[in-house]
Amino acid sequence: MRRIDLTKANVARSNTIRDINRQIVLNYVRERGPISRSEIAQETALQRSTVSLIVEDLCIEGLIEEINGESTGGRPPILLSLRTADAVAIGVDIGTNYTIVASSDLAGRVLQEEKFETQADSKETTKRIVERARRLIRRHHGTIEGIGISLPGLVNPDGSGLFVPNFDWRDVPLGKDINAGTGLPVTMDNDANAAALAELWFGRPEIRQVRDFILVLVEGGVGTGIVFDGQVYRGENGAAGEFGHMTIGQGAPVACASGSRECWEAFASERSALARYKNLSRGMNGGSDITFSELIDLSLKSDGPARQALKETARYLGIGIANLIRGLAPEVVIVGGPVVRSWPIIAEEIKDSVEATICRGLPSTRLIASTLGPEPTLMGALSLVLASKFASVPIT
Repeated sequence: MRRIDLTKANVARSNTIRDINRQIVLNYVRERGPISRSEIAQETALQRSTVSLIVEDLCIEGLIEEINGESTGGRPPILLSLRTADAVAIGVDIGTNYTIVASSDLAGRVLQEEKFETQADSKETTKRIVERARRLIRRHHGTIEGIGISLPGLVNPDGSGLFVPNFDWRDVPLGKDINAGTGLPVTMDNDANAAALAELWFGRPEIRQVRDFILVLVEGGVGTGIVFDGQVYRGENGAAGEFGHMTIGQGAPVACASGSRECWEAFASERSALARYKNLSRGMNGGSDITFSELIDLSLKSDGPARQALKETARYLGIGIANLIRGLAPEVVIVGGPVVRSWPIIAEEIKDSVEATICRGLPSTRLIASTLGPEPTLMGALSLVLASKFASVPIT
C-alpha cells in the first residue's frame, strides 16, 4: 500500500478521471487494436458514449485512426488502430563506440536512422547529433514531437547531473544544447533504464504484464534497469541500478570503468569475454583482436575458444544475477544487449550459475533474453518520448 506524499499530492478533480479513462482507451487500442468501440466499452465497463467521446479526441490528436475491418456479409465494421503514418519521435543512442540517431512512428517502428562514431569530445558529439536530428526533422516535415537520449552513464531525466565515465563527461549540458539546436523537448536517461522502459512498453506481451523485473544490459560494461510496480526506479539523482560495480570476486580479466578488477562489470562485460578469448586463442592464432560481434559469430560456428570465453562470461553473469534475485526478488530478469545473439550458447550456463549461487527457498525468477534486438538502448531512447503518450496519470 502506497503512502501519500502530502508535499506532492494532487487532489482528484473531474479531469483526473477523464484523463485516466483516456489512457485506458488509448492503451486498449495500442495493445489490442484493431479493436472496435463496442469491444472497448465491453472490456472496460465504460459507457459506449464515453468511449466514443474519448475516441473522437484521440483521432483529433492524431494518436489513433479508424480503419475498415473484415466484412462478414454486411457493411465492414469500423475498427480503431494506432495512427502510424507519421514519425513522432527521435531516439539518440549514445554508445561507447557508436551513436545512432533514428526516427520512429507511434508504435516504435524505426523509420530512418544514421550512425557515427561517438567522439570523446562532447561538443563534437553534440554537433553531430544536432545535424542528424535536423535532417530527420526536415525529412518528416515537422511531425517529430520530441527527442529521447540514452547514454552509458548517470543522468537525471531533465538532463542535469550528467556523468559518463567512458568519456569523462561531467555536467555536460547535452540535453540543453540539443534542445537549443533542434527546438524540440529532450528527455535523457541511463541506457539500462531506457532499455528497461522499452521492455515495459514495447517488449514481448508476457513482459508487458510483469510489474517487477530487472533488465541486465551487457555491453562494454554491465548495467541494470529496475522496474518496480510498472515503472522504472531511478533512485536519488538517477543513481539506482549501478550493480555493475558490486564486488563479486578478484582478479577479473579486465578493469571496470573505474579501474577495479573486483566488480561484476570486470567479470561479465563484453570486454571481459574478449579478454578471455584472446588468452584462450593465443596459442592458436596469436590471440588476434576481434570485435564482440565477431566473437559471437565464431561461437555460433562452434569455435572452441570463443564458446569457452562466452560460457565463462555467462557464469559470472549468473553470479551477479543471483545477487540481484537475493536482494530484490523480481518476477523476471531480462538479459539484453548484443550478447543475446549467443543465447543458445550461454542460456543454460547463466541459469546453472544462478541456481548454484542462490539461496534455497527463494521464489523462482524467470530468466529470459530481450526481444528488442541487439540494440535495446535505441528502442529505449525512443521509448523516453513514446511512453509519455501511453503512461497512466501518476497518483502520489
